[in-house]
Amino acid sequence: MKFKSIEEMNSTMIDCSRCPRIVKFRAEVANRGSRFVGEEFWSKPVPGFGNIRSKLLVLGLAPAATGGNRTGRVFTGDKSASFLFSCLYEVGLSNKPDSVSKNDGLRLDDLYLTPVLKCVPPGDKPSKEELENCRDYREFEFESMNDLRVVLALGRIAFDSFKGYLKSKGFDVSMLQFKHGTGYAVGNIWFYGSYHPSPRNVNTGRLSRKELIDVLLEIKEKSLT
Repeated sequence: MKFKSIEEMNSTMIDCSRCPRIVKFRAEVANRGSRFVGEEFWSKPVPGFGNIRSKLLVLGLAPAATGGNRTGRVFTGDKSASFLFSCLYEVGLSNKPDSVSKNDGLRLDDLYLTPVLKCVPPGDKPSKEELENCRDYREFEFESMNDLRVVLALGRIAFDSFKGYLKSKGFDVSMLQFKHGTGYAVGNIWFYGSYHPSPRNVNTGRLSRKELIDVLLEIKEKSLT
């Protein structure tokens, strides 16, 4: 599918119903018992956030059930968002240290943030078919970033999705292995992986604040060269 602009793509994408399992789940999760009972959920595909003309791209897996799926903005309104944005703010990539709602005044001037899967999947585990159904959306975003220099993938699924994109463009990706903080020069792009800033990874010590900040500082420096 071809789009004329990122705005046209987003307009088309938010009406997407390609994945029956996900379409059902993203609506059902709003009715489950939680502290958000009575709040209107977005419950649609979630667009990317930030500056599509920036040199730096950060990829997440998918909107969280009561985060992006509720608020309509990626990494917004949940614990993963709070952890990520406190780190982005510390390194100067965000104007605020938290991401609460679409009208909170948050701004990303030098960064574009987007999920590789645009809707929340059951159990945070998309199928291969569901990831493939989102391929044209995310790849249009990649190709709209004409000045892209650095990509950070948060988690293995995001890493493998961008790795697959690079392979489709003819690059040798045989040496690209997901490992926190490791960067690879691929063409004119630096490609990094990081553990996802999920509560599970943070609470178990798999990902510390310092470890994420160190990676963010490195990719910020790479984007300026």
